[in-house]
Amino acid sequence: QVRLVESGGGFLQPGGSLRLSCVASGRIFSTNTVGWFRQAPGKERELVATITGGGNTNYADFVKDRFTISRDTAKNTWYPQMNSLKPEDTAVYYCYAYVTATRYWGQGTQVTVSS
Repeated sequence: QVRLVESGGGFLQPGGSLRLSCVASGRIFSTNTVGWFRQAPGKERELVATITGGGNTNYADFVKDRFTISRDTAKNTWYPQMNSLKPEDTAVYYCYAYVTATRYWGQGTQVTVSS
């Protein structure tokens, strides 16, 4: 079993920055692919960014050049650094880990961007 706990969400104005964290426990390894999805009200959950065990990253077009995903394998933690936030970035952000053909999810953390 794998357990994921997010933190770092909040309310901020457009143009601001925020860093979320996801801490994993259980049978997860540095070789597993991890990342973040988000879900806005009335919309489907969508991929934000991923990072593989080898450090390769992939980003959705709507966050390229604004978000950076990183991980600390010693702490089993991964982060999106989110800059130049826009109102359309408002969503619940979920971290995930892909372990032995199963995708595990965190409980989600709310990010609200509004003036």
